[in-house]
Amino acid sequence: MSTSQSSHSCSPSSKRYDDAFKCQTVEHWIKTGKSGRQIAREIGVAYSSLKDWKRRYYGNAIPKRDDMAAEIRALRAELARVTEQRNILKKTLSIFSQPQQSATSSFKK
Repeated sequence: MSTSQSSHSCSPSSKRYDDAFKCQTVEHWIKTGKSGRQIAREIGVAYSSLKDWKRRYYGNAIPKRDDMAAEIRALRAELARVTEQRNILKKTLSIFSQPQQSATSSFKK
């Protein structure tokens, strides 16, 4: 029996990473915009571990995505469309809210 194995509480196949490595890995994930699963595969750790590291070192930081600009453009276009629809509905409501005048009431003397 080896003394090195008996002194570790982890199984021989499990790896321990220092805080600097974990922090750098999460920072790499956030800066590159790659998926968490891809980063986990690249460095050989479980995706759940990578998520735990991110939560521990960066809280709710969101990885950057190249498509964020495209999403922002799409959301702005949708906002403009919905705003226009709202304005049309407001005008329609004001027209229908006005008291109706009958065609014959204007001819009464």
